[in-house]
Amino acid sequence: MSLVDLVMPKMGESIMEATILKWHKQPGDAIKQDETLLEIATDKVDSEVPSITEGVVEELLYQVNDVVPIGSVIARIRTNNGTAAATPVQPAVTTHAPAQPAATTHAPVQATVINTAAPQQRPAAVNTGGPRFYSPLVLNIAAGEGIPLSELESIPGSGNEGRVTKKDILQYIADRKAGHIPASQAAAGSSASAFTQTATQPPARTETPVRSEAVATQPPMVIQSGNVEIVEMDRMRRLIADHMVRSVHTSPHVTSISEADVTHLVHWRDKVKKEFETRENTKLTFTPLFIEAVIRCIKKYPLINSSLDGDKIIIKKDINIGMATALPSGNLIVPVIRNADQLNLTGLARQVNSLADNARQNKLRPEDTQNGTFTLTNVGTFGSLLGTPIINQPQVAILAVGAIKKRPVVLETDGGDAIVIRHMMYLSLSYDHRIIDGSLGATFCSAVARELENFPVDRPL
Repeated sequence: MSLVDLVMPKMGESIMEATILKWHKQPGDAIKQDETLLEIATDKVDSEVPSITEGVVEELLYQVNDVVPIGSVIARIRTNNGTAAATPVQPAVTTHAPAQPAATTHAPVQATVINTAAPQQRPAAVNTGGPRFYSPLVLNIAAGEGIPLSELESIPGSGNEGRVTKKDILQYIADRKAGHIPASQAAAGSSASAFTQTATQPPARTETPVRSEAVATQPPMVIQSGNVEIVEMDRMRRLIADHMVRSVHTSPHVTSISEADVTHLVHWRDKVKKEFETRENTKLTFTPLFIEAVIRCIKKYPLINSSLDGDKIIIKKDINIGMATALPSGNLIVPVIRNADQLNLTGLARQVNSLADNARQNKLRPEDTQNGTFTLTNVGTFGSLLGTPIINQPQVAILAVGAIKKRPVVLETDGGDAIVIRHMMYLSLSYDHRIIDGSLGATFCSAVARELENFPVDRPL
């Protein structure tokens, strides 16, 4: 008989903790290898964590809603094997409810065999004295509560290497509101602006009184009256709301709008879509055609494919296109097509359809939503002519494509101007005005429109 430790898996480079949503097994329950033991959530996606061995659940070390540092032992399973190898197991990740088989993901759960049932001591908080890392979830909470960097740094952390966890900051906020925080500690950060940047960036560089007031001011409590229904936000909607608010407070948004005559593109797709589906066993939607045009323009204007780190512009050599996808719940997720510039039209179509299907069936993996460099959102899917999308941080631009509508337009011909019926579409590019000026933003948006207008109607399939 031996005990096998289950360790909280690492779900991404920037993710240092996860929240336990549900235990599928309790102490004393039998469990098979690869059977789901629990569900966890990060600030990106939710996941299932499978058992790495067959046996009986001996102990659960955390409760539902506990925020657990990556690498912590979360459960122990008693097996009949005398020894067991440390085997990486990859939990299936979903966007709302877990459903993906464990063998297809890339977040390892480590196994360690111990010969005694005595529980191990959890590591004490360690402060290395260097710059502290704060997870995006902690940063969101701090920004929402108006906690500046100087005050955040004074909060004791119980996570790995003294990191502040969600539990730590929520407890601190509760104590502060109850008056249990010494005035000297709270006053230490009163002169700083509300915290809106990561801990590795000097707050004085990017904070302004306007942003501080916008972040720190809490909306007044509204007393509802009349015939109303109050609906609690689900967890994913709260994360989306935090992400959108943080984006608006981080980037000064500007939107440029162009119009495109996509008649040639529409006619070509109508002509080949049945043959394409028969040959490739996947549908040809407009989205991969839009992505093709975006990729060509990014290569001409690489600054669009960048991010900002303090006063440094990071131009990305990889072109990873995020595609905003609506979920059955009404929430939104942005799966990413990695190295999209290396795929042909068939490869893009397969990736678009696969990621969209996995998103709607709650089968996305952690890496499916990470490292995007530019985002495309198709607001025309829902009948909108155009939209002014919010930038998906830390990217610097996002393109919205509207509905394709037949309209009478003036067409210049050798015989003079003529009014004809054409397939028209609006494109709107929102961009970060800190590094993308109006000239570049408008030029890029117009370039994508020209790519779509000049689509070769005789293009071979």
